[in-house]
Order: sequence, then structure tokens, then C-alpha cells
Amino acid sequence: MTEQWFDVVPASELKPGEHKDFIVDDVDILILNVDGNFFAVENLCTHDGGDLSAGEIEGDEIICPRHGARFCLKTGEATMPPAYEDIDTFSVREKEGMLQVKME
Repeated sequence: MTEQWFDVVPASELKPGEHKDFIVDDVDILILNVDGNFFAVENLCTHDGGDLSAGEIEGDEIICPRHGARFCLKTGEATMPPAYEDIDTFSVREKEGMLQVKME
């Protein structure tokens, strides 16, 4: 498979505690800044297909706003029902002030 890095947003536009969602290579991706660490996950709850972008962040987890499923932002692991399937995670880096996401 071919890997490609996509520019998504200047790092300066995503302050700690903020997140934004973007369509990258036809995938809805949520980029989050958690205490200065950037994470990228698919913006889709595996329980019912709901949007995660309105979810609360607790530590390194995002909580689905619809039914309370939790997912680890580092690994995508579903950590609390009603979701049992993990979400996809993506590598994210800062290059020349721009956040980039790696897609395969």
C-alpha cells in the first residue's frame, strides 16, 4: 500500500483542548490537540455510526455524545460499551508549522 501525508490545518490554529474534523482522502477525520499532543481518529462511532466530534475528551479518551461509548485516542481501542469495535487512528505530524495526517 502507498502511504501519503496530507496537510490538514496549521498547528497554530488548533490550541490545546480544541479539535476539528476534516475530510482527508474521502475519510472524515477528527484532529485533536490534547495538552499539546495531536491525535487523529476517524470521526465515526463504531457502535451506531454517530459523529464523535461533539464528544467530550477525558484524559486520552473520547466519549461518544450519543450513547457514551469510549475510545482511546492513542490506539483507537473501544474501552467502554456499547461500542466493541475499535475506531481507526492515523499518524499525525507537524511539518513546517502544518499538521499532516498519514493515509494508507
